[in-house]
Amino acid sequence: MISAQRRSPRYPFFASANIIEQGTGVRLTSRTSELSRHGCYLDTMNPLPIGSIIEIEIVNHEKTLESRGHVIYAQSNMGMAVAFDELSGRDTQILENWLRQLKG
Repeated sequence: MISAQRRSPRYPFFASANIIEQGTGVRLTSRTSELSRHGCYLDTMNPLPIGSIIEIEIVNHEKTLESRGHVIYAQSNMGMAVAFDELSGRDTQILENWLRQLKG
């Protein structure tokens, strides 16, 4: 049922991620486990609260995607889903290249 509500398909994607919460300056290091055109899922034991505004940096194979985003779902001791809010043209191109590779 949830997958029917998603704007775009998710793909398994494992990369390192650095997050900074805008309100508090809290910094987290995490790993992605899923990626889509509109966001990603981050595995973390201490997810940020839903609605938190973040800066996210995802690093994969010497390419770095940077975006502003917000937490749309959080589950304690598991992780959080992040929606991308602002992607530059360069970051959009990096994301599209990663997704193209994942689609095979």
